[in-house]
Amino acid sequence: MRRREDLIRALRAHRPWDRREAAMLARVLAFVEEHEACFERTLLAGHVTGSAWVVNPERTHALLVHHRRLDRWLQPGGHCDGSPDVAGTALREVWEETGVDARLLSPAIFDVDAHDIPARGAEPAHVHYDIRFLAEAPLSQEPVASPESRDVRWVRLEEIPLLGADESVLRLVEKTKAIRPGG
Repeated sequence: MRRREDLIRALRAHRPWDRREAAMLARVLAFVEEHEACFERTLLAGHVTGSAWVVNPERTHALLVHHRRLDRWLQPGGHCDGSPDVAGTALREVWEETGVDARLLSPAIFDVDAHDIPARGAEPAHVHYDIRFLAEAPLSQEPVASPESRDVRWVRLEEIPLLGADESVLRLVEKTKAIRPGG
């Protein structure tokens, strides 16, 4: 995706997993259609972010980071900083946050979510309109935590609920279980 119009087209083509994701998709699409500057961090209401759900080839583990500021286990991801290449943002963030060299399994959107980010210092509360892509890397790639994270690790899919992961991360787990290895 190289332009905002490409993202709008990809969002319209995405088929949500459940009602919750359908509601998120409608919210994300409306935001992107309304805001030409949707990729800019300076858009105070919110902005598009890109993340990657990184799994191993056998689909038994996912790569998670324990976000220092949010105090939650999440998939790697972050700000587009003006770039409409959301998939490129997702892969860049995987590398920056974990040191893992992942590859996209498809250019298609895997999942969408919109989540509130609390105010911090001079930064007001805002929304991250997260576009998620499915990526893969072998377990042999040892992740390394960045300063943004308290921890980073490969986690068995069945152990992710034990970490207190939010509903959107648990949806990613369910989607992964429905995909056959190599598929």
